[in-house]
Amino acid sequence: MTSPSTTYRIAVIAGDGIGTEVIPAGIDVLQRAVRDEPCVLEFTAFPWGCEYYQRTGTMMSADALDQLQAFDAIYLGAVGAPGVPDHVSVWELILPIRQRFDQYVNLRPMRLLNGVPGPLAGRGPADIDMICVRENSEGEYAGLGGRLHRGTPHEVAEQTGLFTRRGIDRIARFAFELAARRPNPRLASATKSNALQHSMVLWDETLDAVAADFPDVAFRKYHVDALAARMVTHPGTLDVIVASNLFGDILTDLGAAISGSLGVAPGANINPERHHPSMFEPIHGSAPDIAGRGIANPIGAIWAGAMMLDHLGLTAAHDRIVRAIERVVGGGGPRTPDLGGSATTRDVTTAVIDALV
Repeated sequence: MTSPSTTYRIAVIAGDGIGTEVIPAGIDVLQRAVRDEPCVLEFTAFPWGCEYYQRTGTMMSADALDQLQAFDAIYLGAVGAPGVPDHVSVWELILPIRQRFDQYVNLRPMRLLNGVPGPLAGRGPADIDMICVRENSEGEYAGLGGRLHRGTPHEVAEQTGLFTRRGIDRIARFAFELAARRPNPRLASATKSNALQHSMVLWDETLDAVAADFPDVAFRKYHVDALAARMVTHPGTLDVIVASNLFGDILTDLGAAISGSLGVAPGANINPERHHPSMFEPIHGSAPDIAGRGIANPIGAIWAGAMMLDHLGLTAAHDRIVRAIERVVGGGGPRTPDLGGSATTRDVTTAVIDALV
């Protein structure tokens, strides 16, 4: 007698550029990975993105957020295209989803896989295995500010960061709890309280208060510039990093670079309380310079999809996908040009599917 199946409804926003190439690849891998699980993945595609904007004047439909609320998760490819300002594509699609759905945790693994040539001399996979917990709902990306006297010599722009004790406390607790589950519990906090005497002092004070509840986690604060340098010079001393919205955004791109390629980096935008759907995406962007050529690296999207399965409770399927990625990359499998090879998106996707066990 077969077990009843659970249906997980997943909204798909492939978006723009290579997003429309790597997300179908990820879906193929996800479907194969859950083939023996008592569940069904039901994908529903939405046409939102820059092409939609150029047709309609909006990045997504007026009721988009209401539609998305009905899903268990969101699988996002990339947004951004020539002719559409980046602040439009980000502020009319990505950030409204993150903020409306209180996806206050942005989780980004930064790991050098076996077989990937990293750019740091003398550093291997054992040295680069970090994960960043980025505050994702307020901070520098709160959207507060404005411009006056546009187009005149007296033009003024103000961008205001918003930091709340509640927002900092909850991201700190998530980061400490994650660090406590790691083999060597360590947490590094990115701050700049020497220069940002209000926001980052509150950040430091709140992190210190939360740290008292986690005596088994080694906790250290770094000025963000020193932390960026340390990621390059001594990456093996870092494990879990907690950072504000802006600092985490910058540090995780650096982390992806020292991990060999932006093309392998996954990301998750999580609402831990599960009141709203969480969103999973590769962090590489739409890459219009290679879009349509079939050579985009699908690993970041596949790995992000695996993180989505883990969030849905399908941990075994997540583990199978990550092991398959490791087998392909570490075993001399096909590589796309960003990793020094000449393989296509489909070549790598097929290899990962074949490596699933």
